Amino acid sequence: MGKNLKIKETTETFESIKHLDEYNQEYWYARELMIALKYSKWSNFVTVIDKAKNACKLSNNNIDDHFADIGKMVSIGSDAKRKEIDYKLSRYACYLIAQNGDSRKESIALAQTYFAVQTRKQELSQKEYSELTEDEKRFYQRNSTKRGNYSLNIAAKNTGVKNFDKFHNYGYKGLYNGETADDIAKRKGLRYREDILDNMGSEELIANLFRISQTEQKLKRDNVKTESKANKTHYEVGKEIRNTIERLGGTMPEELPTPKKSLKELEKENISTKSISKK
Repeated sequence: MGKNLKIKETTETFESIKHLDEYNQEYWYARELMIALKYSKWSNFVTVIDKAKNACKLSNNNIDDHFADIGKMVSIGSDAKRKEIDYKLSRYACYLIAQNGDSRKESIALAQTYFAVQTRKQELSQKEYSELTEDEKRFYQRNSTKRGNYSLNIAAKNTGVKNFDKFHNYGYKGLYNGETADDIAKRKGLRYREDILDNMGSEELIANLFRISQTEQKLKRDNVKTESKANKTHYEVGKEIRNTIERLGGTMPEELPTPKKSLKELEKENISTKSISKK
């Protein structure tokens, strides 16, 4: 089998076992990845996972953000059940697993290439970013806000947040001088349930990404443990970012122009995004 064909089949294999959660974030199950990587015993594969976890920790990343334990009960006959260990893996986790696997195995070598290339596609140097068109920058920043919101929701859930719409509205109200998500949508003239982030320019998306990332870090840093405190924190971070924009003489987010076309519309028109469009 030719090299290109093997790479094509590898890509199809890993894409076929990829899942998307309610936030449109991609993930893989460890048990399914084990089969794709041609490991026959979980005991052998979990050794690789442990090495990957350690690499994740040494890179100053939160292990739980990338290796979520989702053990489930499985039937073992006669109405008896036992817990089967499994993990919900991020792309980064899969990359680390491939890097810590036995590279003598062809399946591992191909996986290393696949996950390294796909991970690199989500990263851009400053020079590469500056060369993008405004619509391409919007796609790039929108993908970043999706990943950021995914991590923020995990951090918020750990504080006790249950009403996520309310939690996110506190952040918007801080950044947008009291406007909720619905207020922003109405001001932009959007249809019912149309995504406001899909209808922002790159500058507005960057402001929101900063709000998202700083709120996540502050929730963790301050060890926030109640929903009301998490909401207050989100508002305060949004407000502080707004104040910073004002001090720097920047344009307030609600005064930034709304693009003529949403990212959903651009996708339908097959706008080229230089490998940074939604996957």
